[in-house]
Formats: sequence, C-alpha cells, structure tokens
Amino acid sequence: MTDATTRPGVAGRLSRMIRIETVSAAWAERGHGAFHAFRALLDELYPRIAENLEAEQVGELGLLYRWRGTGSRDPIVLMAHLDVVPADEGHGWSHPPFEGRIADGIVHGRGALDDKGPLIVILEAVENLLAAGFAPSRDVYLSFGGDEETDGTAAQAIVAVLGERGVRPAFAIDEGGAVVDRPLPFLAGEAAMVGLGEKGIMMARLQTTSPGGHASAPPRTTATTRMARALSRLEPNPFPARLPASIRDMLAAFVPRATGPSRLLLRVLTGAPWLTARVFARLGGEPAALVHTTVAATVLEGGTAMNVLAPRVEATLNLRIAPGETVATTTARLRRAIRDPEVGIEVLSGSDPSPESSVDGEGFRAIERAVGVAYPGAVTAPYLMMQATDSRFLHRHVADVYRFAPLRMSAAQRASIHGLDEHVSVESLERGEVFYRALLEDVAG
Repeated sequence: MTDATTRPGVAGRLSRMIRIETVSAAWAERGHGAFHAFRALLDELYPRIAENLEAEQVGELGLLYRWRGTGSRDPIVLMAHLDVVPADEGHGWSHPPFEGRIADGIVHGRGALDDKGPLIVILEAVENLLAAGFAPSRDVYLSFGGDEETDGTAAQAIVAVLGERGVRPAFAIDEGGAVVDRPLPFLAGEAAMVGLGEKGIMMARLQTTSPGGHASAPPRTTATTRMARALSRLEPNPFPARLPASIRDMLAAFVPRATGPSRLLLRVLTGAPWLTARVFARLGGEPAALVHTTVAATVLEGGTAMNVLAPRVEATLNLRIAPGETVATTTARLRRAIRDPEVGIEVLSGSDPSPESSVDGEGFRAIERAVGVAYPGAVTAPYLMMQATDSRFLHRHVADVYRFAPLRMSAAQRASIHGLDEHVSVESLERGEVFYRALLEDVAG
C-alpha cells in the first residue's frame, strides 16, 4: 500500500455529518436545505477531493464525482447514500440520534452505519491517496444518492447520466454486507459478506367489497372474512424454495474454515442445493427468506364503525422477490394461491431481482484482496441481499455490482440499522479506510 498519512479525526468528521439531518422522508416537507448543507460540508472536510475531482449535482439529490484516470481501462464506481431514515429522539435512544456523540471510541447517531459510515470511508481513502500523490490508472466515479431510503430517484438519475455518456464500468461497489463474526451458527471466525445480488421488491394491494350493512345480521361471507381467507392462503409461503447461486457460493466459501461435523455439513449443503433449499425453508426467518420470495401483509384497512359491516377491505402486501421470479410471475402466483376472483390484486410498484454478479470477476477478487489487508484472517464470502439498494439501477450498464460495507458490525449493530442506538466504532472506520485505499491501489494503481 501507498505510505499515505491517514488524517486523524475521522470520528469528528462523521459526527458532523450525522448532525445534518438528511432525512429523505422529510424532503417534501422541509425542502433540500440539509442536502445542500451536506454537500457544502463535504467540500469543507475534503478539500483535496473538492480541488481534484470533477463534481456535479445530478438532479435534485444526486452527487457524482469523477476522478480522472491516466489510462483507458473501464472505470469503477464506488457508491453510497447520504440520506437516512427518521429517528424519534424521545423513544429509547441512549444518545440523541442527530447529536453525533463520540464516546469510548464509538460514534453514535442515525446514519453511523446506514450509510454515512460507509460513505465516509470512501472519502477518507480518496483524500488520503490524493495527499500521497496517487493518480489512478483508470477513472474512478463516486456516486452518492440523496434518497435511497425513499425511492432512489437520485441514483436512477446518476445511472442515466452515466449511460448517456457511454460510461460502462468494470464493476461497482455499494452498501450491503459487512464484516461479521460467526456468519453461521456453527461457524466461528470473521467473514466479510459480499452481496452478489439483491432480491426484487414489490408492493401489492388486495381489495374486496361486500354490500355492508348492520353487524347484527351478517351474511355468510363478508368482505372482512373474504380478505382474512385470502391472507390465510398465503401462509405457509406459497412460493417455491430454490437455492440461489450466491448462497451456494457462500456455503462453499466456508468449507475451508469449518472443521469436523461442520465441514461435513457444509459439503452436504453445497452439493445438494435442492436439500439445502428445503432445510433453509423449514428453518424460517432469514434462512427461509434466502431461498424463496417472501410475502408479508403490512397494512390492513376496512370498516367505518363498530356496528357496521365493512363494505370494502384492503390489505397491502410487501413482497421480496427471489432470483428466478419476476414481478409478473409473482403476481400470477399470488392469484393462484388466493383462489378467489372476488379479491382484486393491484401491483403498486415492483422491480425484478437483480442479476447475481460473478465471484470470479475482477471486482470480487479485488474485494477479497482488500479485505485481506484491512481484516486479516477474515474469509470473504458471497451472499444474497434481501434489502434494496441504489445499486439495483446500475445493472443495465455493468454486469458486476457488489454490495459490501467494509465495517465490522456485531449482531446488535446490524439490528440498530433503521432502529435504536445506531453506532460505529472508530477502529472500524479506520479499517474501512484501509480497505478502500488498498482496493483503489490494487485496481487503479
């Protein structure tokens, strides 16, 4: 690695970022003042980036930086987002969520992990490399969206700009997996989990009607009972269980680390994907979510008074679509499972699963080498993202998109994302900077 001098004070810089309340759900109400304040803060905190990289605002909420390379190889794209979800200060936070408190080597606050922590380690690495006189051999783009937590229009606008300019990246890295301890219940040791793809997402509305009337003389079937029956037919999960290629690759990556019965179990699971899919489906929870499309009723509406039959009942479904399915096939399977023409299905929004990126490509191997520098001893393993990220829009221009935040995260920290007491250690931020510095020197040196 370049003998770059790492600037002290990363915790303070992240603290200042956290203090700017870039809550994208509030843009419509509050305007974009926080977004512009955040951009001004970046120019202040990273003067070499401001001086040496070409920066432009894309649309209302997108930031795109171009670090021109000396050669003509295909560029790479490093992604993050600067917006955060809301946080209620009066409900359970140990420290105010937008104070950016630094205590005992930890930075507390909304966005510390999602996604200002992953964003800042990219900026730190680039600033430090610039200070050391590093010049990349290929173009490096930094793509930062301001509404990932809502609808991702900023990332879509950036992708459109790159497409119009004929930019075809070799690979891209966005948020996603992290460095975790004990990646499987029977497997000890650290693992850097790299998302090869992500499930699709679909919102659908079920609706049914009935004449209504007085509750004292209900008919045999009401709108409420019809909807209850429809929802009950979605349990157990009606979607088939299949083992994605990324999960099979994940299990294979853990085989060398395992010993004894654990190694035998991993070999069996890797060699019999049909069996693994069934086992994961029976386990429920996250294992089951990895192998089939999930469906959850999130909003139920109907009725106007306690003694009046509901004339109309609606249910909103949140579905995460597994590889091998599409919005169209998912809708068709819902219809077959519900088996009631009186229950209408309206697709409110939807996107198909992203393709699964290669574990043999330049990008994955570069991530693996950089993990070896920043987190010696950690195994780099692929997996499937169950959440949606801005990177899903980039696949039309680049085959390999990887989802990895080079930060060490405990189970409690992962639970704090979109929850209470989100926090990141300063040591993890420092290792994240080392990761990106090593990666850039590797692929653009």
